[in-house]
Amino acid sequence: MRRYGKHTDEDDIRSRPNRKGNRPRTTIRPKHEDAARGMVLTVDRGRLTCLVDDRVVMAMKARELGRKAAVVGDRVALVGDLSGDKDTLARIVRIEGRSSVLRRTADDDDPFERVVVANADQLAIVTALADPEPRPRLIDRCLVAAYDGGLEPFLVLTKSDLAPPKELLDLYGALDIPHVVVNREDLYNGDAADRVREQLHGRVTAFVGHSGVGKTTLVNALVPEDRRRSTGHVNAVTGRGRHTTTSALALPLPDDAGWVIDTPGVRSFGLHHVDPSRVIHAFPDLEPGTENCPRACSHDEAECALDAWVAEGHADPQRLYSLRRLLATRERREGD
Repeated sequence: MRRYGKHTDEDDIRSRPNRKGNRPRTTIRPKHEDAARGMVLTVDRGRLTCLVDDRVVMAMKARELGRKAAVVGDRVALVGDLSGDKDTLARIVRIEGRSSVLRRTADDDDPFERVVVANADQLAIVTALADPEPRPRLIDRCLVAAYDGGLEPFLVLTKSDLAPPKELLDLYGALDIPHVVVNREDLYNGDAADRVREQLHGRVTAFVGHSGVGKTTLVNALVPEDRRRSTGHVNAVTGRGRHTTTSALALPLPDDAGWVIDTPGVRSFGLHHVDPSRVIHAFPDLEPGTENCPRACSHDEAECALDAWVAEGHADPQRLYSLRRLLATRERREGD
């Protein structure tokens, strides 16, 4: 066996190649300063549809991004084939900072946070006045997520031909949240779309709502005909809608007037990711009443000042009930 001393002749040493290639590894990553800017329109099984200039480009996430995921609404940097031709694939190498984030969990006990939409300016909370019945608790949860994520909320009440909106509007009247009330005839003749568009102009708006409330039908009335999505119906027995929208999708409004993001219908809106101390910010009608609360008040104790605040007529008792339900859920989660 040939042995080498301290001083060897390098020409006699055989260098074994890297098992994964001959190029040595490096931790230095390219900066991709010439990468093109784009916006994520939808995500489907690891493939991301992006808008780059006026072209729709299919892309995948670069390995160096690790577990960081891009979601609908994200502004991203792309390299590779940006032609948008069939069977081409670009690569997302950078996800830009987000101005807002709409997040949810499957339920309040689920620690896995799902980012639904990024960079939206406002959240349109769509609820039916009947068929299915309105769910104020779900609206409250959406309001918490909107305020916590930096989105401005507004309400869209559908099916006003089946039930009057007054009771629900009275419940949220003190919040000064913009709202639009529409019925079936409005959707057919275009009046509904015209009124809703006034709230959407020049902005990116995410639409969220319980299954069967007419959310996707309304979105279809807002966007060009060739961009419309399929819709379902409400089960006459359960009162639940069928999930026809299975993934979030960003759609442009006519004349570059803004964007709408249609999201899948929800049956629950978990808030595991929201700190309990921030929940009160989603109840601006109740928040001033906490000034006289004792330090570290849980808002569900005998010394809480909110009971007197509501008794004096400053807020609806149902709003305090909803707040305490949310906080009680948070406390149960912390105690598990």
